[in-house]
Amino acid sequence: MNDQVYGALGQPGVSFIVAIIVGAIAGWIAERITSSNMGLFTNILMGIIGGIVGRILANLLSISYYGFWANLVAATIGAVIIIYAYRAIRGRTA
Repeated sequence: MNDQVYGALGQPGVSFIVAIIVGAIAGWIAERITSSNMGLFTNILMGIIGGIVGRILANLLSISYYGFWANLVAATIGAVIIIYAYRAIRGRTA
């Protein structure tokens, strides 16, 4: 049985603090890519949720990724997708 504990980003020993840091950076990058004007909290939230979306997409596409940079890229792509989806939904309901 595998007793190794996996952290917030699916890596051994990666803590929740690192997930917040990666989320903040990914959210900030996504904010710049999408020309959004979000605050720090929203950047962190978009980045963390983006990390989840990025991991789901990678699993669906059978793409394995490990490490800080790969997680940052996946979280950024996920955050960009979330921002554009939010804009599309908001545009239809507004």
